[in-house]
Amino acid sequence: MQVRVLFFGALKDVVGRAEERLQLEPGSDVARLFELYSKRFPVLESHRSSMLFSRNREFVPRGQTLEEGDEVGFLPPVSGGAPDRAAVSPEIRQEKLICRLTRERIDTRALADELRCDEDGAVVVFEGVVRNHSHGRATKFLEYEAYEPMALEKMREIGKELSGRFPVGGIAIVHRLGHLEIGEASVVIVVSAAHRKPAFEACREAIDRLKRDVPIWKKEFFADGAVWAEGERGRGASA
Repeated sequence: MQVRVLFFGALKDVVGRAEERLQLEPGSDVARLFELYSKRFPVLESHRSSMLFSRNREFVPRGQTLEEGDEVGFLPPVSGGAPDRAAVSPEIRQEKLICRLTRERIDTRALADELRCDEDGAVVVFEGVVRNHSHGRATKFLEYEAYEPMALEKMREIGKELSGRFPVGGIAIVHRLGHLEIGEASVVIVVSAAHRKPAFEACREAIDRLKRDVPIWKKEFFADGAVWAEGERGRGASA
């Protein structure tokens, strides 16, 4: 059987490509697929404990059986993070849920105005901004990439779950991709509600969940080189 294998972040650098198609024996699982690649690229073994895997855009354990035509992602831990409009990822909007990936500057005020209704008495905004340093080194700029279809699906899942748990009017989650300069917003979360408490709580959980669960990665560029940032999810993972 044949599967499509996708590589992201530092793993893409290891194998030297973003994707390829591979023939496997029927009944093979994710662990078998990883074994084949680790033989070709031994440095993958150093990523074993933190790597994540997806099958058809859903996180899966290594024992997940694969089938003909599956799309398998090799994912490092997520690191939540003049452009062409044609390159902007599709927008997902359902009722008062806005989820976007974009390669353009995020207009926070316009996003808040788009989300807010007259019934809302509170609008809470979180902006994640590119800072000029990381781990004691001066940062020149950042680059973000994503497993875009899966990222949008996960963003929507987070928004729908939080809308069901908190009495909020709407949630917007927008993340930049591509090249970002110091001071630019990499992610903006807006939550509108009748009252401030649920708006603050939902906003904080939305950014925490996005940084942990959404397949977006950042590469930090310094004067003396560049590194992929290690994310929160997957450290020490054994699944």
